[in-house]
Amino acid sequence: MRFTLNGQRVDVAAHPMKRLLDVLREDCGLTGTKEGCGEGECGACTVLIDGQPINSCLVPFAQVHGARVTTIEGLDRSHPLQTTFVTEGGAQCGICTPGMILAATALPSNASLDQIREGLAGNLCRCTGYTGIYRAIRKASRRKPQRTQRTVNRGRTRR
Repeated sequence: MRFTLNGQRVDVAAHPMKRLLDVLREDCGLTGTKEGCGEGECGACTVLIDGQPINSCLVPFAQVHGARVTTIEGLDRSHPLQTTFVTEGGAQCGICTPGMILAATALPSNASLDQIREGLAGNLCRCTGYTGIYRAIRKASRRKPQRTQRTVNRGRTRR
């Protein structure tokens, strides 16, 4: 099946009903997306599908045909969220971190604490108590770039 993965057009041969999470980890070798609960309750497996945060454990692979999928590996290593999660103590064990970061990319610039809480409502952390996560997102939000990922649209590449 053809889709765009982290800005690159790919064709992956996997069963259409296999979970997107498993396709990403097993067939594509992208292990940054984590499985926490496997039931869509924790958000550890959050990826972006056409720019929207989605729990990849709930998505059959068939649903991403022709879509743009972004995993944590698709974000620039110098992305503000990547760096502030480290500097502000937003990560401890790391299981929730990729999902938190990807969910946060969908938040508006200069998001309020209430907007951050609402935007991350489906992402659970069992380690940090959320204070470091919220602080990291607020700090990154103030210096969020216009485009955070490379996307391909109808054969044209743009930033």
